[in-house]
Amino acid sequence: MRLLLVRHGQSEWNASHRLQGQADIGLSEQGQIQADMLRPVIEMLKPSRAISSDLERVRDTATRIGAEAPRFTDRLREIDVGDWTGRSIPDIQAREPDAYLGWRAGTQTPPGGENWHDFSRRVCSVIDEEQNDRCDNLLVVCHGGVIRAILQRFLGLQPANIIPVGPASLTAMRLANDNGKPARLELFNYRPDRLEFEAPD
Repeated sequence: MRLLLVRHGQSEWNASHRLQGQADIGLSEQGQIQADMLRPVIEMLKPSRAISSDLERVRDTATRIGAEAPRFTDRLREIDVGDWTGRSIPDIQAREPDAYLGWRAGTQTPPGGENWHDFSRRVCSVIDEEQNDRCDNLLVVCHGGVIRAILQRFLGLQPANIIPVGPASLTAMRLANDNGKPARLELFNYRPDRLEFEAPD
C-alpha cells in the first residue's frame, strides 16, 4: 500500500509562528492557496480512499485537494502540546531551548501535553487498520507531527532527523509488502510551487 501523506496548508497560527497542537485553527489565505495548488497532483495520483484529521485546517485542506468522502478521525489529530498551545515558537526557543529541542526530537513532553510514544501509537493504529483493509493509494490528510510519527514507525526515521513537514506538501511512501520488499520513502515535502526546507512547526 502506498501512503500519500498531505500536511494541511498554512494555518493562521503557522503564519504567526505559534504552536497549535490540537487547537482548532483555520487555514490562512495563503494556506488555502497552497492547498488549491496541490489539488491537480492529488487528482493525478487517484487515491483509492482518504482519511483525515477532524480539525478545521485539515478538513478544509482535504476539501481543497479534492479528497473524496474522507473518513474523519480524531486519532489523526496533531500531538497535544499542553501548556505550550498558542505560545510563540521563538519565545519557547528563547526561554526553554533544551525543552523545545527535546520536544522536536520526541524525547520531551510539554507540561500538560501528550508524550511522543502515546501520540505515535494513536496515529499509527489508524494506519495499521487501513493496511489490514487493503487499498493501492491511501490519502492521509493530517498534520506535520503525524507524518513524522508515521515515518518513524514504518521507516525507522527518528523525529530529530526529520525536518519540519511543509504546509500543503506531499510525502509518499510504500509500506512493506508480503513479498519481502521493505517500506520505502518515495517522496518528501513535495510542493508544486517551490522546494520547502524551512517549514514552520
